[in-house]
Amino acid sequence: MGTGHHLRPIRGDDVDIDYPAVMGSRERLWSIYGAAWGWPPATMTLEQDRDDLVHHQQEIAAHDSFNYALLNEDESELLGCVYIDPASADDADADAVVSWWVVDDLVGSEVERSLDALVPGWLERDWPFQKVRMGVS
Repeated sequence: MGTGHHLRPIRGDDVDIDYPAVMGSRERLWSIYGAAWGWPPATMTLEQDRDDLVHHQQEIAAHDSFNYALLNEDESELLGCVYIDPASADDADADAVVSWWVVDDLVGSEVERSLDALVPGWLERDWPFQKVRMGVS
């Protein structure tokens, strides 16, 4: 990304930067992911977030689904995430479902616009999908 930010697979030890990012943007994230995933719950604790991140790390290792953290250059701030999940059996028109978000402070920013431009091209260029549905699975 031309903004000095980058993506990398999320890890359980990212909890100290993930938790404030998620909970600081919780209402907007709930409006996007709440109905489908029940996430992020209003009462989520740091420990529950760590468990969730470890689960994502295990899914990545198993190549079941992928969660990428959007990070600043020195990885001291998590500023959003990209989720790449297999499409459900009911979604015969796609082989992957992809969504992403940035923290509330970056909505409408150059960072968000750069991420919005990056993800579709990255998926087309570097991932083996025939058809990707953008949205929440």
